[in-house]
Amino acid sequence: MTVTDLVSYEDVLASYEPVMGLEVHVELGTKTKMFCGCSTTLGAEPNTQTCPTCLGLPGSLPVVNATAVESAIKIGLALNCEIAQWCRFARKNYFYPDMPKNFQTSQYDEPIAFDGYLDVQLEDGEVFRVEIERAHMEEDTGKSTHIGGATGRIHGASHSLLDYNRAGIPLIEIVTKPITGAGARAPEVARAYVAELRELIRALDVSEARMEMGQMRCDVNLSLMPHGSEKFGTRSETKNVNSLRSVERATRFEMQRHAGVLNDGGVIVQETRHFHEDDGSTTSGRVKEEAEDYRYFPEPDLVPVAPAREWVEELRAGLPELPRLRRNRLREEWGISQHEMQSVLNAGALDLIVATIDAGAPADQARKWWMGELARRANEEGADLASLPITPEQVARVCALVAEGSLNDKLARQTIEGVLAGEGSPDEVVDKRGLKVVSDDGALGAAVDEAIAANAAVADKIRGGKVAAAGALVGAVMKATRGQADAARVRELILEKLGVQG
Repeated sequence: MTVTDLVSYEDVLASYEPVMGLEVHVELGTKTKMFCGCSTTLGAEPNTQTCPTCLGLPGSLPVVNATAVESAIKIGLALNCEIAQWCRFARKNYFYPDMPKNFQTSQYDEPIAFDGYLDVQLEDGEVFRVEIERAHMEEDTGKSTHIGGATGRIHGASHSLLDYNRAGIPLIEIVTKPITGAGARAPEVARAYVAELRELIRALDVSEARMEMGQMRCDVNLSLMPHGSEKFGTRSETKNVNSLRSVERATRFEMQRHAGVLNDGGVIVQETRHFHEDDGSTTSGRVKEEAEDYRYFPEPDLVPVAPAREWVEELRAGLPELPRLRRNRLREEWGISQHEMQSVLNAGALDLIVATIDAGAPADQARKWWMGELARRANEEGADLASLPITPEQVARVCALVAEGSLNDKLARQTIEGVLAGEGSPDEVVDKRGLKVVSDDGALGAAVDEAIAANAAVADKIRGGKVAAAGALVGAVMKATRGQADAARVRELILEKLGVQG
């Protein structure tokens, strides 16, 4: 099916109810792999972070990474899950060249966490509850690089290169229950869920969850159910979607594609699909296996995991404030609307603003500079706000210089420009560029006298009671001082010299 065969989104919703299932894989930020002591550091030469255990060589025995278990429990608790009193690993058998053992050590019918939920907030403030089926531990596969093809995929490639450095890195797979009732907002719900989950993972400090680096990947399962039916349709699974925008686009595309197939009398094939960033489409991958095709059986080389209840409760007590609660608290403290907070989130500015406030800036000033001048610069450069070469501490210092009267807004913008250009700290930029506000009455008085002499008609209006006309003289002084005059003091001096009460 081509893009031109897609059913319009409105027509999809007129006939069908979307049903989603989201499977998110998170690479845990442990120092060593799930079942061996090999390093997980990124960027090493291919196949240099391997050992007999993660290569599956005969006679090697795995040992469970305790930090990975702790991280899994934290994630389960944050997702309001039950934590298993006893669980074990299983072998998931299949042949893939990027899995050197020919099986993946995972969890099957006995996950470490189950029956939870995550409340996600949509852009208009509506809260949608996504129920969690399970969160289980497993290991990542290696990395295949296909050479010679036009698309970078195995089809059409002349050969493939394998790097097993990633094989065995600890993963948590978080699987939702079927998500129904989202209707037209299904793509938005999918995106919001993955975004909220990413923030939760980061708040727990168990992974950086950088989707662009593959540290967090989402499989989007989608089916359509005709209105009035209670039977779910056949699902497709779009694999390894690696951005929030792509999760939303993949969901929408699959809804439209499914409807096109069904409306033409076709049958949906249960399969995996590849998502294409360039046009937002998906293409067929392989027929999807059922659980029995993997021939799961308990891992004989690993003992069961039985977390002590005291340990679980200790971890529960140590959980940080969760992201949605934190956002709502900050929104109330800052006195801003839901829409304004959403703008902060969309800009990726929340943590930057908080850090700037922690460095001593008032909340409104921190928001003003990050959401104003700095957001503008980031947009111009096509960069993330956090990647700009300026720190929250430096922004807080700019705010302090404005508050103490050393800078006005115009000079503050020039100071920020200098910091971004690599000219040093805010104080160094101010000194090098000579940006401090001129507030000395002697220097200002001379500039005011010149402005009055050059604008006699305006001065007469002010003497006649039209005090608002003083703005023109203030502007003249500001121009003469290259914007460095203290505007409030200039106005006072103008009125004093013209004998007018302010």
